[in-house]
Amino acid sequence: MESYKKYFLEGFVIFFSVFLSFYVGNLNEEKANFDKKQQYIDDLIGTLTKDIKQIEDLMSQLYKSEEYINDIQNDIDSNHMLLSDKEVINKLIDVEVGFSFFPQDGIFNQMISTGTFELISSRDLKMNLLEMYNHQMERNIAQSKEIDEFNLKFRNLPYSRFRIRFDYNLLEGDFYGSPSLTNFNFDNEFYNSDEFYGILSQAKLYSNMYKRLLNDVLNSYKETLLLSKSELKS
Repeated sequence: MESYKKYFLEGFVIFFSVFLSFYVGNLNEEKANFDKKQQYIDDLIGTLTKDIKQIEDLMSQLYKSEEYINDIQNDIDSNHMLLSDKEVINKLIDVEVGFSFFPQDGIFNQMISTGTFELISSRDLKMNLLEMYNHQMERNIAQSKEIDEFNLKFRNLPYSRFRIRFDYNLLEGDFYGSPSLTNFNFDNEFYNSDEFYGILSQAKLYSNMYKRLLNDVLNSYKETLLLSKSELKS
């Protein structure tokens, strides 16, 4: 009996030691996974904040461009009585509908590749991230490509017809610098043509289309930012 008790105690100690090591190992793994998830979520919050700022700057540029287009079309409708030639050209070279939103998807891709995405507890956050970095990104790429192709035509035609020349300050402007008008040759016939008026209307149409997309994306990003902050606290 004494031998059996001895073997039982030894077996229990071995079993308990193995069980305890597995338990401690699982706790350490869970803590490591939790810390990794928290770090990725924190990085994601920083990325979302920067992207929201980029979207808001883009929308501000589009609103400003639409305002300039309206000013020019109002001037055309008023037989060029509202703006001077130089004011028209200055507004024209500041119209920009070809800026595209480039989301920073590096953190999301890392979360997918490392399996950290599955550690997120919020189902809503998961669904938002998948929507943002898949469907909305594809919509953005498709629409941006169409607008970029139009923007090439929009830029080339007026610049060639008005013989616009400018200097470029790379240190100014929100995105790619700021042009400064140096010389132009105002073409009244082209300015009052249906072709030019139609191009301005099409530019405004594309601007509104892209603003609608950006507004949807912005709402998703803001909601995802709030969900990410809640996930970080959980």
